[in-house]
Amino acid sequence: MTTITKDAAVTIAYKMTDPKTGKPLDSGTTAYLHGGYGNLFDKAEAALEGQTIGHSISVELSPVEAFGDRDESLMRTIPKAEFPPGIKVGGQVQGAGPAGDAVVYNVVKIKGPEVHLDGNHALAGQAIRFAATVKAIRPATAEEIAHGHVHGAHGHQH
Repeated sequence: MTTITKDAAVTIAYKMTDPKTGKPLDSGTTAYLHGGYGNLFDKAEAALEGQTIGHSISVELSPVEAFGDRDESLMRTIPKAEFPPGIKVGGQVQGAGPAGDAVVYNVVKIKGPEVHLDGNHALAGQAIRFAATVKAIRPATAEEIAHGHVHGAHGHQH
């Protein structure tokens, strides 16, 4: 497989920056399953369709196209007595979200008897520039297609 099409396992090196200031936000290497599986931003996936190894893209994403708008219902304050010991500001805990689903909360502040938690992604509400270079393309395995994500290096580990 030499071009990116549906059900391709694609490895990219990426960099996310603030589109206004150019400030780096995140970078790394990841593998994703191409073809609408929700493993990559839709706009970036569309820009990569039909491309080959070595191709680079750069797309600007609105907050909704990136990590979504901030959801204030994901902000919680809990009594420090109910908080697991040893976790500090910057740490994470899992708890029930507003709809009862599992949410990973970031510990943003511990103030007196209260712990303040935020279940939003750290970049929620923020526009980003997403730049990526294609490093590898291969056909996805039947198991990867069934699971909806790439396994192995830079992918999902079971």
